[in-house]
Amino acid sequence: MKGLLVKDFKLMMLQKNFLLLILAIVIGMMIFTDDVVFPLGFLSFVALLFTVSTISYDDFDNGNAFLFTLPITRNNYVIEKYFLGLLVGGIAWILATVLGIVATVLKDTLPVAELVQSALIILPILIVVQAIMLPFQLKFGGDKGRIAMIGAFGVLAVISIVIVKGAEAIFNVDLVSLVDNLRTISMGVLITIIIIIALLMLLVSMKISLSIMNKKEF
Repeated sequence: MKGLLVKDFKLMMLQKNFLLLILAIVIGMMIFTDDVVFPLGFLSFVALLFTVSTISYDDFDNGNAFLFTLPITRNNYVIEKYFLGLLVGGIAWILATVLGIVATVLKDTLPVAELVQSALIILPILIVVQAIMLPFQLKFGGDKGRIAMIGAFGVLAVISIVIVKGAEAIFNVDLVSLVDNLRTISMGVLITIIIIIALLMLLVSMKISLSIMNKKEF
């Protein structure tokens, strides 16, 4: 797995100028605007996209066929991609959170506790996005994988709207207000539960990805 990680980091370093540009944009947004939450999430998600792009690089010009002639198993390949996503996304999330805290303290735009709370909300979203993206990318590859992911997120959005509207129309339950009440009651407990659910989704996603890769022909 160490060799795969080295390979992927070298692949990402081919785009280091773009990464530095994104970092500069994020710092600029934190300096010149009062909103530090959006750039925090922006940097984290862009970093995650870079990890997913390594799959496209591997697949380019039938590269996977060569890659698996080396002493690398398909299971190791999948596990490494998930670990890479958590590692790079986590580092970007921590860096963005630290930059956000510094900007918040210097500009006094909002309480630090509120910023940390927003960052903790972004973290499980980041994990869920990774859980959705990786199986599609492994199954369909570059362009088709992106189209399939957009479709999947669209379906999830529609399902969410249907559930909220359906609960309100059939059971007369306002789920949005219910969630808001939960947040005021115990935000820490709610975030912990959401993170645990997100990690379980990531585990299920990894099982699906392992099945995809073991059935895939190169």
